[in-house]
Amino acid sequence: MREPPEETGSGELQPDPGPTRIQPPRLPIGPGRAAYSGRTRLILVVLLGLSIVAVVGVALVASLSSTKTPVRTVTIPLADRGASASLLAAAEAVGFHPTSEAGVGTVERSPISGAPHSEAGLLAPGTKAPAFKLHTPTGQAVTLAGLRGKAVLLEFFATWCPHCAAEAPHLKAIYAALPPSRTAFVSVNADGEDAASILAFHIYFGLPYPAVLDPSARPGTFHSPGEEGPVSAAYRVSSYPTFYVLDRAGRVVWAGSGEQPDALLRLELRRAAKT
Repeated sequence: MREPPEETGSGELQPDPGPTRIQPPRLPIGPGRAAYSGRTRLILVVLLGLSIVAVVGVALVASLSSTKTPVRTVTIPLADRGASASLLAAAEAVGFHPTSEAGVGTVERSPISGAPHSEAGLLAPGTKAPAFKLHTPTGQAVTLAGLRGKAVLLEFFATWCPHCAAEAPHLKAIYAALPPSRTAFVSVNADGEDAASILAFHIYFGLPYPAVLDPSARPGTFHSPGEEGPVSAAYRVSSYPTFYVLDRAGRVVWAGSGEQPDALLRLELRRAAKT
């Protein structure tokens, strides 16, 4: 309800001014400070971008460093599956790794140069190969007589020899390409190494044919070469690897030392298998 108009001192009535309105204070609208210049804004954008890149980089490095090195798995060849747990542990402790040097591993893919011939100083072609009975690291006996009727590749090797390591995968491939009913491969360790070293070499390359020990008076290891064994001496081995190809009657067809072209070994084995 509205109050009646007030009287003035003169007795006149004054009009009612109505409700009083309160005006809110005026606040400044807009930036409280001068805007950044274009150059400053550009610098800030660049710094922000660099910060993002740095954060992403640190996260990526942390992720890679936390990734575990994959474990190398190998398949134990059939000839080595009878190895005892202690022998397998000893082979693992050898720490075998292929050794190499300049120029190694280039001959195997070379073509045959000229007519193949046996190396002087080794058993001559036509010679009856010396008989042997040797054992694999797991104790399995291998005899030359037991291979009669097949062409045979004998490789005399040492586990620490870089040329032997280079030859191993090539010999494995050649063996796989030839019929096992007509050909046989045997690797003879030529410096009297122990069973653990030979087993480590054999498993590392996954060789499907037997490797046998030729024990000597001064046994060797992967880390310390030994002396040649009696069978190696009978075959006049003086360097590694040394190869012999024997025919089905056990006679020498071809012999040579050092790395050999794959084509040459295949040729000699096929020739021996026909005799």
